[in-house]
Order: sequence, then C-alpha cells, then structure tokens
Amino acid sequence: MQKRILFLGAAPTQIPPLRYAREQGHYVITCDYLPNNPGHKFADESHNVSTTDKEAVLALAQRLKINGIVAYASDPAAPTAAHVAEKMGLPGNPYDSVLILARKDLFRAFLREHSFNVPRSQSFYNLEEARAWLAEIGVPAYIKPVDSSGSKGVTKLTDFANLEIAFEHALAYSREKKVVVEQQIIRAGYQVAGDGFIVDGQLVFRCWADEHFDKLCNGLVPIGQTFPTSHPEAWQHTAHAETQRLLTLLGMKTGALNFDFVFTTEGKFYFLELGPRNGGCLIPEVIRYATGVDLIKYTVDAAIGLPCSDISMKPPKGYWSSYMVHSLETGKFKELWLSERIKPKIIEQEVLAKPGDTVEKYLGSNHTLGTMILQYESLQEMTEMVDNMERDIRVICH
Repeated sequence: MQKRILFLGAAPTQIPPLRYAREQGHYVITCDYLPNNPGHKFADESHNVSTTDKEAVLALAQRLKINGIVAYASDPAAPTAAHVAEKMGLPGNPYDSVLILARKDLFRAFLREHSFNVPRSQSFYNLEEARAWLAEIGVPAYIKPVDSSGSKGVTKLTDFANLEIAFEHALAYSREKKVVVEQQIIRAGYQVAGDGFIVDGQLVFRCWADEHFDKLCNGLVPIGQTFPTSHPEAWQHTAHAETQRLLTLLGMKTGALNFDFVFTTEGKFYFLELGPRNGGCLIPEVIRYATGVDLIKYTVDAAIGLPCSDISMKPPKGYWSSYMVHSLETGKFKELWLSERIKPKIIEQEVLAKPGDTVEKYLGSNHTLGTMILQYESLQEMTEMVDNMERDIRVICH
C-alpha cells in the first residue's frame, strides 16, 4: 500500500532512501532549504522549507497528511523528525531524547548524570567563561559547535592563545551559538564509527568500523571507515552493553543509529556521539556489502510502521571501506589520479567535481568531492592503504 513519506533533506548523501521509497511505490516528498539539491528529482513533490524549522515542517507534514518522516544522515534534522512524529502519532522516538543525542552539550550532561565515562566537558555562549574552563582542563582540547554535523566548525586546540579563533570558528557553525570546550581523550587505536538499528527498544544490529582521517590535510574530518573494526571482541561487547543502557534510559524505540566512540588504553569506553539517524560517508552502503543487511530499507520501513523484526546481527565478511574523495589544497579541479593497484579494489565510484570547478581544502564534510567503496584482501592491506591513501588516490588541481 502506497504511503506518503516526508524526507528531510535532499543532499547527495540523502538520495539512497529516496530511491528505495520510489522503488517501493511510495509517494515521496522532500523538503530542504536548497531547491537545487539533487535529491529533489527523486521526489513526487518538493518544498523549500528548512529541515531545522520544526514548526514549519510540522505544518507542512500536517497539511500533506504524511504517513512517515525520515531524517537520513542528518543530525540537525533528526529532532525535527522526532517532533513531527510525536505530534502526529507517527513511528519515531521521543523528541526530548533525540534532542539530547543531537546536541553535544545536552548529551555530555546526560552521560555525566547517568555515570557513563565522559571527558571533562562544558559548553559556553561566552568566550571568557570558555577561557576560564580551558585554563582548568588544559590543552590539547577540542572546541566544537554544540549542534553542527560533519565535523564542521571543530578545532583541535594545542595552543591556549588560539582559543578565540577556535571559539569564533565554532560559533559560525552553531545555530544555538553555543560552543563545547572538551578535554582530549587519549585513545587506544582507531576511533570507532558505524551504524546500528533499534527494534522495540533493543539494539538488534550494529556494524562497527575504524575511522580514518587524513594526516596531510585535516585530522578532524573523516576520510573513510574500514570494516570490520580492529578492536577486540571484549571491548565491542562493552560498547554494545553501554549503548543498550543508554537507549533504555532515553526510551529510544525504533530506527537507525550512527556511532562515534573511543576506547582508552585501559579499554574504558567513551561515547563521542550517538547520532539518532543513519551515518553519512556511505556507511549504510558499505554495511550492505559487508553484511547483506540493508539499513536504508529498514530506515524507510520503520518510519511507516512496517515490521523490522527480521533484522539480526550479521558479522562483516571480507574487508571493505568507504572513502571520501577530497583535495589537500584549494584550487581548480583538474583530474582524479588513481594508481594501478587501487583501480581493481574500487567497487563503486562517484566523482562530483568537474574539471575547472573550484575545490576547497578538505576542512569539513561539505568539501567532499566524491565517494568510493573499496574492497581489500586483508585487514592489514586495508589499514595500510587507507591510512596512506595519497599514494593511490590524489585530486590534482591547477
């Protein structure tokens, strides 16, 4: 039976669920403040409404009599989707809980209140208050907007004198105009990314990856995720148990999750973020290759109340990664150079930049020039290649 589904956002990363919904015969509606975003062409109708304006989106949803709402790969849109679902009695999660997960300041406070491991972290509207806190925790520290996504506005601060620049940079990416100042955690091995799925309040599926950053460009914006994670099984069980404890405390009921967490050298588990939505960076697509589990399908199905009880844990088979094509410098795009050894490993490739386009040095997910999915022979080969991908994939500028 055809359902009317409202999708919040129509960016390139948000096309997969639009395509799936169309294939299932549903009536697809997109809303976005950018009318030229490519996802709109997959919609039966589209509306120029900001996904962060929750009352405007609610009014639109009520007028269109939607049956479900999806905020795919978007932290800023997730609270809006929860608000609409709550007000209209549609499948979804509690608005207050989704807001806690989507806002770094609220999330850190909730973790502290419920005795999770949490870095020393406070959030500020005021620079001088932030300066006093930084003097207490010292550097290195992270300066972040409380409510941005895609690592936009984030600085790793190593010099106290640069706080004002980092604070203003974070403010520029914050709708709330509030900034997190947070102690660095010394992690063991890689930061962990990946996606999961909740059915009836239970974390029934998760697939975790090691997260990689480009040391030549910006050590803060992910360039890819490698599946499976290299962390030991015992640590992964701890992460699963702590995630379930958090979901239960928040009363989360259904849908996708996106993970970012670390372990210390003693194996202590720390949430960095738990996004109440699917991950970007092709994470659901790589998981589909690695496990056969289609989180894109389940996300859309759950939003319209279809049963998702057949989803179950499946370990990844083989060695897979996503990769974000990016430039190490600002300039005019000339070509994408690929080594001979990388070519047979590329399973999917999409390059959005065209010759002559102005490209920016990679400082946020908004500077991504294209995407790839790759398959490797071993964990060692995959890790070595992704950590040194400039040897095999280079954006050439002039």
